[in-house]
Amino acid sequence: MSKTILVVDDDPHIGDVIGFALEKAGMQVHYAHDGQQALQKFQHTSPDLIVLDINMPEMDGLEVCREIRKTSNLPIVFLSSRDDEIDRILGLELGGDDYVTKPFSPRELVARINAILKRTQLKNLDSMTPSDALSIGKLNIFPSQHRANWGNNDITLTATEFAILLLLAQRPVQVFSRDHIMQKAYDSNVYVSDRTIDSHIRHIRQKFTDIGCESIIETVHGVGYKLASCK
Repeated sequence: MSKTILVVDDDPHIGDVIGFALEKAGMQVHYAHDGQQALQKFQHTSPDLIVLDINMPEMDGLEVCREIRKTSNLPIVFLSSRDDEIDRILGLELGGDDYVTKPFSPRELVARINAILKRTQLKNLDSMTPSDALSIGKLNIFPSQHRANWGNNDITLTATEFAILLLLAQRPVQVFSRDHIMQKAYDSNVYVSDRTIDSHIRHIRQKFTDIGCESIIETVHGVGYKLASCK
């Protein structure tokens, strides 16, 4: 089934370039040119993913993301003309799934979008079996439902955060390097920086801390990350 993408950018030319690449890849595209219009289109078009420019007048992309995250865990890919680390970290910590700096390769952007959509593709819940659930201590993960909880508390995770947590939980005693996490959480033809992985890890930790889990992911200095004891 064709996926629907909402492209939000105040530069019509950039929007057209992105739209052309997405349509060529078999996706349906809707456009918005400012933050308010983005929120309206989000409500009325029910997109599968949003490509969201950060630097827009009046309501910027970060504020749009904050509003969307109040009601939805829809995947968001940020676009920015700036490669400032603070923008990248803030965007990811607000709940963005990826961050692409302008100028960018339309082919790479489509690859990143496909990678995220692949991770968010849910199985038919009717086919879910008990073995589908993964439980370690108080941590419970349900891959078919794209759902995780700690005790009785559900955790809202983005697609990338969920993919990282599931990877660590599938081999709870293994230490994963950042490179390994990149390869598993993203398609092999998509490059992300170490700082991007660190930001996702930090965001996962904060979400679990907020519901009383003091440690969900351990840092093994000089090596990478592993799942904590989950007691």
